[in-house]
Amino acid sequence: MRITADNRFKKLIVIGDRLLIKPTKPNEQTASGLYLPPGVQEREKVQQGYIIKTGPGYAIPMPVDDEPWKNEEEQVKYVPLQAKEGDLAIFLMSGATEVIYEGDKYFIVPQSAILMLERDEEL
Repeated sequence: MRITADNRFKKLIVIGDRLLIKPTKPNEQTASGLYLPPGVQEREKVQQGYIIKTGPGYAIPMPVDDEPWKNEEEQVKYVPLQAKEGDLAIFLMSGATEVIYEGDKYFIVPQSAILMLERDEEL
């Protein structure tokens, strides 16, 4: 299988409550006018970027049962994340892990480090 722009993230699996975020350039402004000035980014250690992939969410602990008649193939259940793919996220750098994937810089960020989301409902 060839990796193309359309399928290059399909083989990546984001775990738990984490998000894969592609950072925007410091002077990049969204269509609605939201942007972080460079001074804020340096002083506050805050960054912004678009969410590329999301994890399944927070795992809900399953009750411990020792009942032989129950189905062994019960699926793990998750509380879904508030963030969605395509959202612009403003997040704390202290919770982010920088990774390079196919030559581009991304951040893996737990949802708890997200300060605000901008969502284009038309997407």
